Amino acid sequence: MSTPTNHQEWQSLAETLLAQGVKADAYIEGEYRPAVSGERFDCVSPIDGRVLCQVASCSLEDANIAVKSAREAFDSGVWSQLPPVKRKQVMIRFAELLEANKDELALLETLDMGKPIRYSGAVDVMGAARAISWSGEAIDKIYDEIAPTAHNEIGMITREPVGVVAAIVPWNFPILMACWKLGPALATGNSVILKPSEKSPLTALRMAQIALEAGIPKGVLNVLPGFGHTVGKALALHMDVDTIVFTGSTKIAKQLMIYAGESNMKRVWLEAGGKSPNIVFNDAPDLQKAAEAAATAIAFNQGEVCTAGSRLLVEAGVKDELLSLIAKEMQAWRPGHPLDPDTTCGAVVDNQQLDNVLKYIRAGVAEGAELVHGGSQVMAETGGAYVEPTIFSNVSNGMTIAKEEIFGPVLSVITFDGMEEAISIGNDSIYGLAAGVWTSNISKAHKTAKALRSGMVWINHYDGGDMTAPFGGYKQSGNGRDKSLHAFDKYTEIKATWIALD
Repeated sequence: MSTPTNHQEWQSLAETLLAQGVKADAYIEGEYRPAVSGERFDCVSPIDGRVLCQVASCSLEDANIAVKSAREAFDSGVWSQLPPVKRKQVMIRFAELLEANKDELALLETLDMGKPIRYSGAVDVMGAARAISWSGEAIDKIYDEIAPTAHNEIGMITREPVGVVAAIVPWNFPILMACWKLGPALATGNSVILKPSEKSPLTALRMAQIALEAGIPKGVLNVLPGFGHTVGKALALHMDVDTIVFTGSTKIAKQLMIYAGESNMKRVWLEAGGKSPNIVFNDAPDLQKAAEAAATAIAFNQGEVCTAGSRLLVEAGVKDELLSLIAKEMQAWRPGHPLDPDTTCGAVVDNQQLDNVLKYIRAGVAEGAELVHGGSQVMAETGGAYVEPTIFSNVSNGMTIAKEEIFGPVLSVITFDGMEEAISIGNDSIYGLAAGVWTSNISKAHKTAKALRSGMVWINHYDGGDMTAPFGGYKQSGNGRDKSLHAFDKYTEIKATWIALD
């Protein structure tokens, strides 16, 4: 079946998929099963407010079963002791099957969390497949080490899979963030329990079945839908989970660190919030390009992006011109129906998040920022959760909208004079995830990039990189890195073996 090309065709495919029934139970030991309690929760589409299905609501009992299954699979060696080249072959097959099921997975992603279908397949599903295949391709090319020793000794430094990994992933890029974790975790031989957000569980549940079809053994990948305060907490406190990896809010990231300390000191790797500065100097080489990038950096995925360029720092000499250009660019980001391939800005994930975004917009107005574009809920008649991309000018870095992560399409424009002030404002945040720098001066670019306390800095563009570049931040944006070979560090233990030859 060919990929749909218009709104009507995607809508027809959606109705067919929903009529057939989507996977909505927990996935443990290679099979779907309801939660032990029998409890379920409504999976509501932010497109129009309709209930897509009722999803199993897992809790402690389900976590215990899934962890036991994962541990037994790990200890059996069926995956953990498989030669790397064999794991690679399975991982590549897994990626191929994700691509083969791209339309279905993209549709689930859009229905579940409201992102435009034009991006769900091309960005999310294809990016997820690349993450799986890249990790699979890498695993039989990573060497252990031999220490420099005396002639009668051998010192071996080897890496081993950590064991049972619990991966708690967010709702903004459900399948992509899951695969950023699953790629290195599975490639290194671990068993994984995936806990998707209760706001967007559907692609994770379908993906588990695809993984089994690809050859990943039963018990090596289990999926537990449910809420953070129930099954998420149960996994974080579990004495037989060796590592927990997380992408989400800084508040929850801190709580997971506490749970790890209260239980078995499991390793905790966190990718948390951001309030990223996008810095445009007077000598930016192309203001039109900077404007396009600034609009995309805040409106793409409805602003529900941890690296969103939500603080636009503009040198005074180009502020008016740049702001005018950005306002024009925002016309291309008007909210529309997510199943229409022409739509660039869809629905925010649910009404709770919509209310949160609108609360921040009201706070911006109340604190004296100048609302120059957007600021309103739209398409309310659809029953969905839509908000206009919004621009505030004359923002000070102490305002709420400049300090707190909104996770919506709200841009704060802050004026500066000179490089030192730009760096000072850029670093004046509890977060340190990403930053952009626009200048024609190579020395200024390097000096600014070095001075910014951010895990990623993009020069004369925004949100660059691929699977070869590490993803993560400083300060309260978390620890560890996703993507690249550095991600493998989170899922392995280092062992030193010293051999006396006498």
